[in-house]
Amino acid sequence: MYLRDVVRTGADSRVSINFSDGSSFNLLSNARMALDEYVYEPDGKSNATFFNLAKGTATFVAGQVAKSGDMKVDTPVATMGIRGTTPHIEIADDGAVRFSTLIEEGKSKLLKKRVTSAAPEQGSGPRPNICRGC
Repeated sequence: MYLRDVVRTGADSRVSINFSDGSSFNLLSNARMALDEYVYEPDGKSNATFFNLAKGTATFVAGQVAKSGDMKVDTPVATMGIRGTTPHIEIADDGAVRFSTLIEEGKSKLLKKRVTSAAPEQGSGPRPNICRGC
């Protein structure tokens, strides 16, 4: 990808984009994301990324820029500063935006507490570990 490139996925497609710092974006169908800034030098002190998610669903895994610089993801309702989390962002066709944070199993006592207190949904299969409102 190059600066200002826009990635769009079609109705029956998805894409995973991996960056040199270890960050990755997973875009599901009907998504649109632009790369507005990407600066990464392994020993640099001015590392920065700025992604613009305009529509669709994306999951983002933060890499080294989040730990050593300024990483941001812009949506129609908010700009998120990323410091090592794994956000899941859904932008509906009507403009509604939902945020959640994915958490690795065993990494959070809060997640274990929430899972044990939540009643399972009828007919649901395995679900990803999602921490809403953390």
